[in-house]
Amino acid sequence: MTLALILFLFPLAYSPGPGNMFFAANGARFGFRATIPANIGYHIATWLVTAAIGFGLLTTIETFPQFFMALKIAGSLYVLFIAWKMLRAGTLQGAEEAKPATFIDGVVLLLFNPKAYVIIALMFTQFLNTSTTEIFAQIILITTIFTLNNLVAFSIWTLIGDRIANLFRSPDSAKTLNLAFGIILTAVAVWMLFA
Repeated sequence: MTLALILFLFPLAYSPGPGNMFFAANGARFGFRATIPANIGYHIATWLVTAAIGFGLLTTIETFPQFFMALKIAGSLYVLFIAWKMLRAGTLQGAEEAKPATFIDGVVLLLFNPKAYVIIALMFTQFLNTSTTEIFAQIILITTIFTLNNLVAFSIWTLIGDRIANLFRSPDSAKTLNLAFGIILTAVAVWMLFA
């Protein structure tokens, strides 16, 4: 099951999505090290939410589809807010108002990321064997593999963003980079809303 789960998660975790783009943009803007608190926040929330869905929150989402729609809208607005901050940020140096994402930003990003809920629900429907007595252990194992896989993917995207930023240290090129990531995050927010 473990290898099949990793193969299932690989394209989902490493493809561009709200989390990956958020961390790539922050890695480009502030460097890898500055994203660590947000990364920790996101992945603690990932583990807790994944376990909660595994243990029954999925029933709530299925019973109240409005809850899922509210998550989609809130997540899209949050990513739009982040995009707006990137578009206003200016250069990499000298923009005092710009600050790295925090632990809380990471938690909020996960909580309002509808792609995460869809992937988690799909993952449990495919890999949770309900015919055994080891359901608790399976949920913990699936949750942990999912979280660690995402952590590796986000770290890679953050490093890519950080490396790209090294090419854009002049004020003019930094503005171009911020504009590009702002546009990408805006597109991600629209995708989140309509996907």
